Amino acid sequence: MDLGRRVVDICAVAVIVLMLAIAVQVAGNLFDVNPLLRFGRDLPLLGQALTLNGLLDLQWHLMALVALIPAGIVWLRDRHVRVDFLYDRHGPRGRAATDLMGNLLFALPFLAMAIPAAWRFAHRAWRVDEGGANGGLEDLWLIKMALPLGLALLAAAVAWESLRLLRSLAR
Repeated sequence: MDLGRRVVDICAVAVIVLMLAIAVQVAGNLFDVNPLLRFGRDLPLLGQALTLNGLLDLQWHLMALVALIPAGIVWLRDRHVRVDFLYDRHGPRGRAATDLMGNLLFALPFLAMAIPAAWRFAHRAWRVDEGGANGGLEDLWLIKMALPLGLALLAAAVAWESLRLLRSLAR
Protein backbone atom coordinates (compact mmCIF):
# COMPACT_ATOMS: atom_id res chain seq x y z
CA MET A 1 0.00 0.00 0.00
CA ASP A 2 1.40 3.42 -0.90
CA LEU A 3 1.96 6.23 1.58
CA GLY A 4 -0.82 8.35 0.10
CA ARG A 5 -3.36 5.58 0.63
CA ARG A 6 -2.21 5.19 4.25
CA VAL A 7 -2.58 8.92 4.90
CA VAL A 8 -6.08 8.89 3.43
CA ASP A 9 -6.96 5.83 5.56
CA ILE A 10 -5.68 7.57 8.71
CA CYS A 11 -7.79 10.61 7.82
CA ALA A 12 -10.82 8.32 7.43
CA VAL A 13 -10.22 7.01 10.95
CA ALA A 14 -9.85 10.61 12.16
CA VAL A 15 -13.30 11.40 10.71
CA ILE A 16 -14.75 8.50 12.72
CA VAL A 17 -13.00 9.77 15.87
CA LEU A 18 -14.38 13.23 15.09
CA MET A 19 -17.93 11.85 14.88
CA LEU A 20 -17.45 9.98 18.16
CA ALA A 21 -16.11 13.12 19.84
CA ILE A 22 -19.19 15.03 18.68
CA ALA A 23 -21.54 12.30 19.97
CA VAL A 24 -19.77 12.10 23.35
CA GLN A 25 -19.80 15.88 23.71
CA VAL A 26 -23.53 16.04 22.93
CA ALA A 27 -24.21 13.29 25.49
CA GLY A 28 -21.96 14.98 28.06
CA ASN A 29 -23.82 18.25 27.60
CA LEU A 30 -27.19 16.51 27.74
CA PHE A 31 -26.38 14.75 31.03
CA ASP A 32 -24.29 17.65 32.40
CA VAL A 33 -21.18 15.49 32.86
CA ASN A 34 -17.91 17.41 32.99
CA PRO A 35 -15.10 16.40 33.15
CA LEU A 36 -15.76 13.16 31.33
CA LEU A 37 -12.58 11.39 32.52
CA ARG A 38 -9.85 12.15 35.03
CA PHE A 39 -6.42 10.63 34.47
CA GLY A 40 -4.57 11.29 37.73
CA ARG A 41 -1.51 12.54 35.81
CA ASP A 42 -0.79 14.86 32.93
CA LEU A 43 -1.24 13.33 29.47
CA PRO A 44 0.08 15.04 26.36
CA LEU A 45 -2.54 17.30 24.80
CA LEU A 46 -5.28 16.27 27.27
CA GLY A 47 -3.77 17.34 30.60
CA GLN A 48 -5.27 15.70 33.70
CA ALA A 49 -8.83 15.32 32.41
CA LEU A 50 -10.95 14.97 29.30
CA THR A 51 -13.45 17.81 29.43
CA LEU A 52 -16.28 18.99 27.21
CA ASN A 53 -14.13 21.95 26.13
CA GLY A 54 -11.31 19.53 25.38
CA LEU A 55 -13.64 17.53 23.15
CA LEU A 56 -14.72 20.73 21.40
CA ASP A 57 -11.07 21.65 20.79
CA LEU A 58 -10.39 18.10 19.58
CA GLN A 59 -13.20 18.38 17.03
CA TRP A 60 -11.74 21.54 15.51
CA HIS A 61 -8.25 20.07 15.43
CA LEU A 62 -9.33 16.78 13.88
CA MET A 63 -11.20 18.71 11.21
CA ALA A 64 -8.08 20.75 10.49
CA LEU A 65 -5.96 17.60 10.23
CA VAL A 66 -8.45 15.89 7.94
CA ALA A 67 -8.57 18.95 5.68
CA LEU A 68 -4.88 19.88 5.62
CA ILE A 69 -2.72 16.78 5.75
CA PRO A 70 -4.14 14.99 2.66
CA ALA A 71 -4.35 18.19 0.57
CA GLY A 72 -1.11 17.44 -1.30
CA ILE A 73 -2.27 13.92 -2.08
CA VAL A 74 -5.57 15.26 -3.39
CA TRP A 75 -3.65 17.71 -5.57
CA LEU A 76 -1.33 15.06 -7.02
CA ARG A 77 -4.25 12.75 -7.75
CA ASP A 78 -6.00 15.60 -9.59
CA ARG A 79 -9.04 15.52 -7.32
CA HIS A 80 -8.97 19.20 -6.36
CA VAL A 81 -11.61 21.76 -7.24
CA ARG A 82 -11.38 23.74 -10.44
CA VAL A 83 -13.75 25.54 -12.79
CA ASP A 84 -14.46 22.48 -14.93
CA PHE A 85 -16.90 24.11 -17.34
CA LEU A 86 -14.02 26.28 -18.61
CA TYR A 87 -11.37 23.58 -18.25
CA ASP A 88 -13.31 20.96 -20.23
CA ARG A 89 -13.35 23.14 -23.36
CA HIS A 90 -9.61 22.58 -23.85
CA GLY A 91 -7.62 19.62 -25.12
CA PRO A 92 -4.75 18.01 -23.17
CA ARG A 93 -2.22 20.79 -23.95
CA GLY A 94 -4.71 23.53 -23.08
CA ARG A 95 -5.56 21.78 -19.82
CA ALA A 96 -1.88 21.40 -18.95
CA ALA A 97 -1.29 25.09 -19.70
CA THR A 98 -4.33 26.07 -17.63
CA ASP A 99 -3.17 23.91 -14.70
CA LEU A 100 0.35 25.31 -14.89
CA MET A 101 -0.90 28.89 -15.07
CA GLY A 102 -3.17 28.29 -12.06
CA ASN A 103 -0.30 26.75 -10.11
CA LEU A 104 2.13 29.56 -10.90
CA LEU A 105 -0.27 32.51 -10.60
CA PHE A 106 -2.44 31.40 -7.71
CA ALA A 107 -1.40 28.30 -5.75
CA LEU A 108 2.35 28.82 -5.33
CA PRO A 109 2.17 32.57 -4.50
CA PHE A 110 -0.59 31.89 -1.97
CA LEU A 111 1.43 29.10 -0.38
CA ALA A 112 4.59 31.23 -0.37
CA MET A 113 2.73 33.78 1.76
CA ALA A 114 0.72 31.32 3.86
CA ILE A 115 3.50 28.93 4.95
CA PRO A 116 5.65 31.53 6.79
CA ALA A 117 2.54 32.94 8.50
CA ALA A 118 1.43 29.43 9.48
CA TRP A 119 4.90 28.69 10.83
CA ARG A 120 4.87 31.85 12.97
CA PHE A 121 1.38 30.89 14.22
CA ALA A 122 2.53 27.41 15.28
CA HIS A 123 5.88 28.61 16.64
CA ARG A 124 4.18 31.21 18.83
CA ALA A 125 1.91 28.51 20.30
CA TRP A 126 4.99 26.39 21.08
CA ARG A 127 6.96 29.32 22.51
CA VAL A 128 4.22 30.35 24.97
CA ASP A 129 3.13 26.74 25.65
CA GLU A 130 -0.40 27.60 24.58
CA GLY A 131 -3.27 25.59 25.96
CA GLY A 132 -7.02 25.70 25.47
CA ALA A 133 -9.24 27.85 27.62
CA ASN A 134 -11.54 26.53 30.34
CA GLY A 135 -10.24 22.97 30.46
CA GLY A 136 -9.62 22.61 26.74
CA LEU A 137 -6.72 20.76 25.19
CA GLU A 138 -3.15 21.50 26.24
CA ASP A 139 -0.01 21.63 24.08
CA LEU A 140 -1.89 23.24 21.21
CA TRP A 141 1.35 23.69 19.29
CA LEU A 142 1.16 19.97 18.43
CA ILE A 143 -2.07 20.52 16.56
CA LYS A 144 -1.15 23.94 15.22
CA MET A 145 1.89 22.41 13.52
CA ALA A 146 -0.58 20.70 11.17
CA LEU A 147 -1.13 24.04 9.43
CA PRO A 148 2.45 24.68 8.24
CA LEU A 149 3.01 20.95 7.70
CA GLY A 150 -0.13 20.54 5.58
CA LEU A 151 0.60 23.70 3.60
CA ALA A 152 4.22 22.64 3.04
CA LEU A 153 3.11 19.23 1.78
CA LEU A 154 0.62 20.94 -0.51
CA ALA A 155 3.35 23.31 -1.77
CA ALA A 156 5.61 20.35 -2.52
CA ALA A 157 2.77 18.67 -4.43
CA VAL A 158 2.00 21.83 -6.41
CA ALA A 159 5.69 22.35 -7.24
CA TRP A 160 6.06 18.70 -8.31
CA GLU A 161 2.93 18.92 -10.46
CA SER A 162 4.13 22.21 -11.98
CA LEU A 163 7.43 20.59 -12.99
CA ARG A 164 5.53 17.68 -14.55
CA LEU A 165 3.30 20.12 -16.45
CA LEU A 166 6.33 22.11 -17.68
CA ARG A 167 7.95 18.93 -18.99
CA SER A 168 4.68 17.92 -20.62
CA LEU A 169 4.29 21.27 -22.37
CA ALA A 170 7.95 21.33 -23.48
CA ARG A 171 7.43 18.12 -25.48
